Amino acid sequence: MDTRESGPWLADQVAGGLSRSGVRARFAGVITTPGIAYLTRTGPFIAGVMISASHNPYQDNGIKVVSHSGYKLADEVELELEKLMAEWLAGQEQAAPAQLEMDKSLDDLYINYLANSVMTRFPLRLVIDCANGSATEIAPRLFDRLGAKVDWICASPDGRNINLNCGSLHLDSLQKRVLETGAEMGIAFDGDADRALFVSRDGKIVDGDAVLFLAGTALKRTGRLPGSLLVATVMSNLGLERALEAYGIAMLRTPVGDKYVLEEMLNRGAVLGGEQSGHVIFLEYATTGDGLLTALRVLEIIKDSGQTLDTLVEEIKTFPQKLVNVRVKQKRPLTELPKVQAEIEAAEQEFGDSGRVVVRFSGTEPLARVMVEAESQEKVDKWTGRIADAIREELGASA
Repeated sequence: MDTRESGPWLADQVAGGLSRSGVRARFAGVITTPGIAYLTRTGPFIAGVMISASHNPYQDNGIKVVSHSGYKLADEVELELEKLMAEWLAGQEQAAPAQLEMDKSLDDLYINYLANSVMTRFPLRLVIDCANGSATEIAPRLFDRLGAKVDWICASPDGRNINLNCGSLHLDSLQKRVLETGAEMGIAFDGDADRALFVSRDGKIVDGDAVLFLAGTALKRTGRLPGSLLVATVMSNLGLERALEAYGIAMLRTPVGDKYVLEEMLNRGAVLGGEQSGHVIFLEYATTGDGLLTALRVLEIIKDSGQTLDTLVEEIKTFPQKLVNVRVKQKRPLTELPKVQAEIEAAEQEFGDSGRVVVRFSGTEPLARVMVEAESQEKVDKWTGRIADAIREELGASA
């Protein structure tokens, strides 16, 4: 589980349900989502359960199930589980929770794996933001082993402060501390530590796109990037695509979601993929995005190159990009919205190959998301406004 106050209660409930079905459970306590995926994949387990709501506030919580392969369950299996849970609830049977005792050896196995995935130590001065989440138990032990001198922030969870103005979604405090201390760089995890973002010595935010560039070019140089390709999503910046092209690396795009990235990686035999948000999958090492593993790979690249993070990311010329969320009263296929289609086509005609438009609906909220990328901020503002107005006109703006 992560550090939310509802975690222990949910863990006991899950363990009780498993026990009634004759399934024994071992409890890793506070651990990262990728840590559970690693243990499930390498240990004598039929499945793993992570209790977390990732980057959401503490009031939210959820249950992620991982199969023995280390991958998330297929959609049809999740739907079947939800159906069975609904049937059980309808029967009004009383739950019988089982109290769990933490098995510290599970955390040790995961930390050992991460530490052994690098061939060197990192005696660097770092600032690390644990988001008051899962990384607070694992990260200090790992980075201490690797010789880093770390200024820890947001590493005192109280059950309610997970992701609260900290972590990978709130980088202001990390930027400020890096600049104040003169640290080599800063690292920020989210609540369950399956993603990581970085801040350079000069205070520049280094996102998942930049990590894909660093890792992709490093793997290409060492002959470990099959097919000279990597996988990203429709949200990755055009600047990343251009920077990779200069190295002969192709970038394939998928819909938003690490699940879709992983599917395409497996289909294409790719070993590297990820999202701008910091989910990066190094398939040579893990079956999921892993913030701690991503941090180790970035540190490794910096040390091998002998350069700073600021210098390494200079080659990426980021195109101005803007995302506008339009709250709508209904969702209809874009093909049924002629005014929206007309604006999208007009924008694409003006951009040529120097810009992109992505319009999609949120899967969980009544929102249309409009992303525009172009060579100038003026063009970005112009077309996000026009497309958003067309959506409001055709679908009705919701209060």
